[in-house]
Amino acid sequence: MTTETANCAPALDALERAVEELEGRPMSQFRAVRAPAEEVERQARELGADELAQRALLLRAAVLLRDGRTGEGGQLAHQVRAWAEQNNVPYVLARAHRELSIFYRAVGDFSEGLTHAVQSVAMLPEDVPGNVRARHLLSLSVALEEGGSPMDGERRAREALALAAAAGDTELTVLVLNNLAYSAFELDDEPSARMLVGQMQEIQQRTGHRFGANEIDTMARVELMGDRFDAVEELLLPVLADQVAANEGDAVAECLLTLALTRRRSGRFDAAQEALDAARVLCAERELAAVSARVREEQAALYAATGRFAEAYEEHRAFHAESSALHSAQRDARARALQAVFEANEARRVSEHFREMAHRDALTGLYNRRYINERVPALLLEAAARRRPLSLAIVDLDHFKRINDTFSHTTGDTVLQHIAELLVEAAGTSGTAARMGGEEFLLIYPGVEADEAAERCERLRLRIRAHGWEPITGAVPVTTSVGVTTTPDGRGTFSALLSQADRNLYAAKRTGRDRVTTDACG
Repeated sequence: MTTETANCAPALDALERAVEELEGRPMSQFRAVRAPAEEVERQARELGADELAQRALLLRAAVLLRDGRTGEGGQLAHQVRAWAEQNNVPYVLARAHRELSIFYRAVGDFSEGLTHAVQSVAMLPEDVPGNVRARHLLSLSVALEEGGSPMDGERRAREALALAAAAGDTELTVLVLNNLAYSAFELDDEPSARMLVGQMQEIQQRTGHRFGANEIDTMARVELMGDRFDAVEELLLPVLADQVAANEGDAVAECLLTLALTRRRSGRFDAAQEALDAARVLCAERELAAVSARVREEQAALYAATGRFAEAYEEHRAFHAESSALHSAQRDARARALQAVFEANEARRVSEHFREMAHRDALTGLYNRRYINERVPALLLEAAARRRPLSLAIVDLDHFKRINDTFSHTTGDTVLQHIAELLVEAAGTSGTAARMGGEEFLLIYPGVEADEAAERCERLRLRIRAHGWEPITGAVPVTTSVGVTTTPDGRGTFSALLSQADRNLYAAKRTGRDRVTTDACG
């Protein structure tokens, strides 16, 4: 160790402790994080401590996002994510993904929000404190709820609740209970919502915990379920008078929207309009696209309630236009746009049909790369949580160009369709078969160890070679090369697994084709 490094060591240790303390602070104290995070970042850069500087920068991003400065916070989070990916720092990458999930949900791109939430849990090292893991699980829970998977969202929330309670983190425990209560409200389950709010109030009485704006908004929504309009007003007015902390950038706008809804339903139309106007201003200031669309929806309902039907119609059209614009950035845009426009059961059925179409290869009917890119990270997260293996195989047809050149592309398409049927058979009920493009296919085997995956792929290889190809390709054989890889405990990224399987596939091609190559062989 050089003298200069030795002299820096105490300062670096102090900075490390400072960053850990700031990262561990309750979310209600986020505004008190900004100044010390800026100072830590400055000192870290002076000492050349890049990782500490990036962690401090991410703390600043979190403050901006929770303070309603959505664009600035998202830009910093993207910056940190790029650094963490380039330097392979999983902990910083996991935290960056969590802030990006918050950013994308705020701007209304729930699909992208879910993608980052999944990665924020998948990348998190095993040795992080329980309350840190609970925060990431809570973000995943919210993203799953917003992405249309309430049961999965509740399961992740229950995991977060157990971790938060075990860590003795009162604020986080209340936050998870609040999210569960809001989910119950959205499912119109008033008994469950009231039970969960009761648990929050019991913690408040026992510990002196002060509710934030999000929690009060949830309580107000639950009171609204029973048409207790005066109770809603009583709960929300301290928030709007700035007497209650707003720990998220959208919290006050949500409260204003709840107030507008309450006043409309109780016949106080002018007061409802005042609340909507205030909510609209906040949405514009804080770039809250998702809340803004709901403000338009409520405005349409208010116009209709006051007999202004032409204006209600125009506002309703504007609401749908905003909703469609929000969802068009998502991967399954057509299906989600239909969901935003139509609420009837028939419309939901059509929406699901288009969602499925967007995930299927038109020629073979197999899942396509878009689906795989969305699905595999979630499967990896599930495998990591249960410490179970996941195997992945790339299946590539040998000399496929010769079939197209010798016969026709129509014959080639027929071969691909037959291959697809054999792949579905090989995938079984628990696996997934997909066409990645051209003559390249993918098999995903959750819970399958390396040896078993290799055996399954070998059976598939033999099955393809022995298939009755003569009526289709005459004397030209159809064979495959397969590259298989396995993560024994779900750790790792989809791109890393895909790269390893591709290397094994290349080894199979290089050594003669018509064979299966595994990690052990490679």
